[in-house]
Amino acid sequence: MEYLIICLVAFAGSGLTLFSGFGLGTLLVPVFGIFFPIEIAISLTAIVHFLNNIFKLFLLGKSADKKIIFNFGIPSVIAAFFGAYALYLLSDLHVIAMYSIFDKTFKIVPMKLTIGILLMIFALFEIIPRFKNWQVSEKYLTLGGFLSGFFGGLSGNQGALRSAFLIKANLTPQNFIATGVVIACLTDVARLFVYSNTNLQFINSGNISLVASATGCAFAGAFIGNRLMKKITITSIQYIVAVMLFIFALLLGLGII
Repeated sequence: MEYLIICLVAFAGSGLTLFSGFGLGTLLVPVFGIFFPIEIAISLTAIVHFLNNIFKLFLLGKSADKKIIFNFGIPSVIAAFFGAYALYLLSDLHVIAMYSIFDKTFKIVPMKLTIGILLMIFALFEIIPRFKNWQVSEKYLTLGGFLSGFFGGLSGNQGALRSAFLIKANLTPQNFIATGVVIACLTDVARLFVYSNTNLQFINSGNISLVASATGCAFAGAFIGNRLMKKITITSIQYIVAVMLFIFALLLGLGII
């Protein structure tokens, strides 16, 4: 059952990223998080996210804006190292609180609490109009790169911040999507370097088929999404995903998941 759920979400999320710049990581982190520890969920999402974005490069990469890749992408790569390392440090911290409900004990740990809060914030970006339409001046592109990269490394979510900064860069829709894909690839390389030990341990445990299946479904979603790019809108889907993400983040932070 976990194979089916993860693959379906990878397929749908990959297609959605082509429309919003925000989808695959947002969807896969909580889905992987249901079945695996959250640090494993984030690192596995990074693998699928990276391989999926490599595929998108072949579809859209030639339309990327090189100046913005330099001004935004390079800071994002640097900050992704720090964000991924912060995740590693949080995983070593101990329980900060415990409570019981119906004779079942739950533990609140710093890593899950931090990731839960961040995921709730990113969910709010999608359901509150003031946040959803938030845009930042082009002169803050370098700052945006640092913020997007750091939170991408820490929580696996970078698309919302990246879009908020790049939307003011006077790019065509095709340039906007292609530039975001290139930056996402660069950021993924940085955080995967830090996650590499965790990922190797997981894959060596016999889970390579799960990662391969999720990646294949993400490829298919990207291909179909590219064909439909000009034909559909996903506003309602974004709201549904955001509400589900908020619920997952709350349960994660409370130690229930």
